[in-house]
Amino acid sequence: MTKSRPILLVDDNADDELLTLDALRASRVSHQVIVARDGQEAIEWLFGHGAHAGRDTEVMPQLILLDLKLPKMNGLEVLSNVRRDDRTRNVPTVILSSSTRREDIDSSYTRGANSYVQKAVNFEEYSEAMQCLCRYWLDHNQV
Repeated sequence: MTKSRPILLVDDNADDELLTLDALRASRVSHQVIVARDGQEAIEWLFGHGAHAGRDTEVMPQLILLDLKLPKMNGLEVLSNVRRDDRTRNVPTVILSSSTRREDIDSSYTRGANSYVQKAVNFEEYSEAMQCLCRYWLDHNQV
């Protein structure tokens, strides 16, 4: 039996992280969730650098959930790095952001985001959105 690949959640807001993890649990997602709290940590985890040196970089996430407003390296920079590298270029990457600015949405798609989802304040709405998102990207999408 092949082990499922993890989900990489990149978010610096502890409340949003908890909300997303709760929504994933409510959606019955069984994948391990790796949490990176800034853009630099996400890149280090993905490519096995820094604190994550020695990580098995053959194991890439099945899905990246990426916030835009991050310390050290913003989400758009992370996305550019992900799309530039052969090992990660095809990993589905979904932007989860509270921003509704057209510029943020356009920039995300221009840099290669697969989807852009606004974070909902209401847990039920957010949980439903995460359930649909996970069902598609984890169960139906073929990479």
